[in-house]
Amino acid sequence: MDFTLDGVDKKARAGTLKLAHGKVATPIFMPVGTQASVKSLDALDLQDHLKAPIILGNTYHLYLRPGANLIQKLGGLHKFTKFQGNFLTDSGGFQAFSLKHNTKAHTEGIVFKSHIDGSTHLFTPSKVLDIQYALNSDICMVLDDLVGLPAPFMRLKLAVQKTTEWAKISLDHHKGHASRTNHIFAIVQGGIDSNLRRQSALELSALGFDGYAIGGLAVGESAQEMYATVAYTQEFLPKDKPRYLMGVGTPQDILEAIDLGVDMFDCVMPTRNARNGTLFTSLGKLSIKAQAHKESQEALDQNCACYTCKHYSKAYLHHLFKARELLYFRLASLHNLHFYLELVRGAREAILRGEYADYKSRILSVY
Repeated sequence: MDFTLDGVDKKARAGTLKLAHGKVATPIFMPVGTQASVKSLDALDLQDHLKAPIILGNTYHLYLRPGANLIQKLGGLHKFTKFQGNFLTDSGGFQAFSLKHNTKAHTEGIVFKSHIDGSTHLFTPSKVLDIQYALNSDICMVLDDLVGLPAPFMRLKLAVQKTTEWAKISLDHHKGHASRTNHIFAIVQGGIDSNLRRQSALELSALGFDGYAIGGLAVGESAQEMYATVAYTQEFLPKDKPRYLMGVGTPQDILEAIDLGVDMFDCVMPTRNARNGTLFTSLGKLSIKAQAHKESQEALDQNCACYTCKHYSKAYLHHLFKARELLYFRLASLHNLHFYLELVRGAREAILRGEYADYKSRILSVY
């Protein structure tokens, strides 16, 4: 994998990731497209309006429906969805955690029952990668053992051991894979225990993956515990490889993590909040359902250049939300994702100028 650092401001990093479907300037936020679709948006929205260079898909869900073999037959995720940017797909480890009533441990991986039809499936490190190869993901996450917090020390220790074992199997399997356009990231585990995080980071770093994710956070710990864990873990990850904090988060979480050296993020927050009526603006969060917007001819954000703000008023969006019109979901999601993508683009520019501390302080004064 080709990853270069273009600038550093203390620990904050601005880099360029070269993948098969285009360059990705970091820090970057990846819109979440669980079912190979960012909810309410199409490929043209993502490419033309948002200029998103990479989005996230979900291995577990796409394996069950419509099936990895079908997607492969139809040309992989890029031809299937018409999105010509890059795809990162997660391994299914998070689904084993979030759908734990349908999963159980197995010596070779994770056994789960489909939430669709109750059928039983076994995810092994090799199978998870084979699914992602069929999807033709640009970045494939290897299978990990994710534990919710708080958790007993011995359970966290076991998770680190299993994650390292599965990472070794994944790397050996990947070396025999013909395509060189599918890159693999390992996932560091260990809860908020510093010794376990150090162990996991060092063991995985020694194996030589294309990139490294920090997983097992934003699953029950406090924000300060998360920041402290990220800060500590980063010290044991390779400086020349991209770093990805999974499933995070709020604008504050993202800015704090960039300050600690994180390059990549994903979260459902911007689109989920949009659908529920909460919109991010340069002046803070806005509830479009509030009656104060019923007759407003103003844009959501006077400082925003997104498609929605350039064309529609608060009054119209308020009406769409109240009427439960489907168009609302598209326009609100476009706005919130534009906010998040501009947040990280602004962070990158500030890093390159050596002014990241001022940029972060200015945004956090609102958020």
